[in-house]
Amino acid sequence: MLTLEQLFVCGVGKLVASEIAAKVNPLLASLPAPDCWREISRNILEPQHPFALHKLLYDTTYAEWDSKANGAPPAWFPNQDDIVNANITRLMEVLQIETYPEFHAWTVKNRNTFWQTMIDTLRIKADGKGADDTPAATVRLIDTVSGSTVMPDFNITDSCFHAPDNALAIITQHEGDERLFTLTYQELEILTNRVANGLVGLGMAPGDAIAIDMPMNVESVAIYLGIIKAGGVVVSIADSFAPDEITTRLRIGRAKGIFTQDYIDRGGKRLPLYEKIIAANAPRAILLGIAGDVSCRRGQDMAWHDFLSDAETFSAVPGHPESNTNILFSSGTTAAPKAIPWTHTTPIKCAADAFLHHDIHPGDVLAWPTNLGWMMGPWLIYASLINSATIALYDGLPTTSDFGAFIQRAKVNMLGVVPTLVRAWKNGNCLKGLDWSAIRTFSSTGECSNPTEMLFLMSRAGYRPVIEYCGGTEIGGAYITGTRIQPAAPSTFTTPALGLDFRLFDETGQPTDNGEAFIVPPSLGLSKTLLNAEHHHIYFSDTPKPNLRRHGDALQCLSNGYYRIHGRVDDTMNLSGIKVSSAEIEEVLNTVPDIQETAALAVTATDGGPSQLVIYAVLKTHVAAATHDDIHRTLQATLSERLNPLFRVHEVIVVEALPRTASNKVMRRLLRQQL
Repeated sequence: MLTLEQLFVCGVGKLVASEIAAKVNPLLASLPAPDCWREISRNILEPQHPFALHKLLYDTTYAEWDSKANGAPPAWFPNQDDIVNANITRLMEVLQIETYPEFHAWTVKNRNTFWQTMIDTLRIKADGKGADDTPAATVRLIDTVSGSTVMPDFNITDSCFHAPDNALAIITQHEGDERLFTLTYQELEILTNRVANGLVGLGMAPGDAIAIDMPMNVESVAIYLGIIKAGGVVVSIADSFAPDEITTRLRIGRAKGIFTQDYIDRGGKRLPLYEKIIAANAPRAILLGIAGDVSCRRGQDMAWHDFLSDAETFSAVPGHPESNTNILFSSGTTAAPKAIPWTHTTPIKCAADAFLHHDIHPGDVLAWPTNLGWMMGPWLIYASLINSATIALYDGLPTTSDFGAFIQRAKVNMLGVVPTLVRAWKNGNCLKGLDWSAIRTFSSTGECSNPTEMLFLMSRAGYRPVIEYCGGTEIGGAYITGTRIQPAAPSTFTTPALGLDFRLFDETGQPTDNGEAFIVPPSLGLSKTLLNAEHHHIYFSDTPKPNLRRHGDALQCLSNGYYRIHGRVDDTMNLSGIKVSSAEIEEVLNTVPDIQETAALAVTATDGGPSQLVIYAVLKTHVAAATHDDIHRTLQATLSERLNPLFRVHEVIVVEALPRTASNKVMRRLLRQQL
């Protein structure tokens, strides 16, 4: 039972404390914990109450819950309307399937039929048909390992404009400006066509690669779609990368040109972007100015207003379903980033996950602070447009109250996050006083999340579910996630993604409830090739059983059937939502003059949450003793300048030598165990 003293400690006054105690204590005494929390979260707690109060009531309600065996207890339960109106429920009714477990099993057993159903449901146009001009595309997965696909030639951008011309495609706001700007589907399609015509006018041929190094804004969305509509291949580069990393991605992607802008305004700072493109010795650049006209410093470059065609119509160039449309980069265990091609079929996975697992409906507004250099940028485009929804883009820092106010003004229905962002919101108290009641769903990806922080996020919108969403660039979406027809527990996954399945094995190759996850292919979205590595060797060699696909996550199946992810089993890590390898970080830090060698590790706190970067450093023998702070500052500055300023060094540990195996490999697992 709650006492008034406990409630006072949470920061509520005497009157409020008395009212809450009078309402909650009878519930605690009479209802099972899930029913009690359902009543408290829906009818007693409010977003303006201190989060300490939310946490106290949650912990008190579930005082007898076995978190070790079952993970965090559920904080959201679907009501009857949630279930009846869910896309999953409607699809189950059509298929005459009664329960969700039966539905998932059906999608795995009947993969060709499932993906054909999704192609029809999403109205994917192929060979000039589909949508309102049936029949649509026909799909067949013909190889259980690679998932090779049989479909007619098509261009996926044709399926991005089903919505009425006057429906909103994009809502956007610039940092420091409260005005909302909108773009209809017709206006976005016209801008996309002007980009495609401009590219053809410059001599771009189908199959040519064009890079984009820009923030996520209206122009970059149209550029992305325009390149693909003209038959080109987008080379995605995050706007935070340093010149050396830009050069690497341009080289691997064989980019013949690049779209960029002069600088980025973030948090009152003006960050140069065009300068980095020049330093990277990039090919011809199309340059946008965020404040109007720009001056190109290289004779080969062209201003955006000179590039953009006046022609407003363009017929999409059809391509083979497995022809490349986008080159994205994700780290493996080597210093070079893996170059992962997306094809015309990959976006079907994005849109299907949004339709099924995020329950996106026409007219919904989706926001996800992201970038085209990370898979969630293209994912957001396809998840929104193919489902006739609206993309909400905030051009600024997402860690401010201004961003939170944009989410309120834009009436966002689905808000995506990385856990690092939620931690910043919670610690910074920047969401106070905001009305996020329009949100129906949160989604979290990129890092392991912390249950307390996810509970905080749910509380800000009057308790809405967080759909944990874990997969990768090489999947085109998730392999494990959640739904809006199952109870949601913070930092917990409820189901393998529909159309997919996985198995867990321990280090000896035996089935287990707590081990490494291996995906059971095939599925649309799963990569089939890499540009700069041997695909089969990376994903299929030395797996516990034939035809299993390695993914690299450490996963636990809880006793209640839900799942918890414990990070990576290899030497890759997720920092600020960006996948990077230990080797990539070490290659950069080992160039510091006084450093002999380093070992980079990602460490996750025992209660979960984002990974923290720890560096073991061996100094050169001639180096005099340096202060810990000096070493930390030097390594951080080098990492920010040479790799990515978003990567933060949490701790530096100076050692005399790194532990190694007999074959001279650094024993990072031993270092991780020591930590």
